[in-house]
Amino acid sequence: QVQLVESGGGLVQYGGSLRLSCVASGSIYSIYSMAWYRQAPGKQRELVATMTSGGNTQYADSMEGRFIISREISKNAVYLQANNLTPEDTAVYYCNAPIIVTNTMRTHRDNWGQGTQVTVSS
Repeated sequence: QVQLVESGGGLVQYGGSLRLSCVASGSIYSIYSMAWYRQAPGKQRELVATMTSGGNTQYADSMEGRFIISREISKNAVYLQANNLTPEDTAVYYCNAPIIVTNTMRTHRDNWGQGTQVTVSS
């Protein structure tokens, strides 16, 4: 059994910053890529950024420059530094790991956290 748990969301003022964290737990052998998505009220879930274990990153066009994804491989963690936030960034932010391999070599696919709410006040 594997689990992703996000933290770090909250209420922030316009122009402020937040650092979101996500830690994967379980008997984990490897996680190739981890990502952050977000879903605003009434909108579809959208990709924010992804990062592979090798350090390759990809950002949604509208996010690059304000959002920075990073990972701590030894802790099975991924982080999202969100800067210069606006009310349009208000959403539930979700952590995702497409594939997690456990120590027993079992593959868990399409793993999601429960989400953490980010609210930006104007």
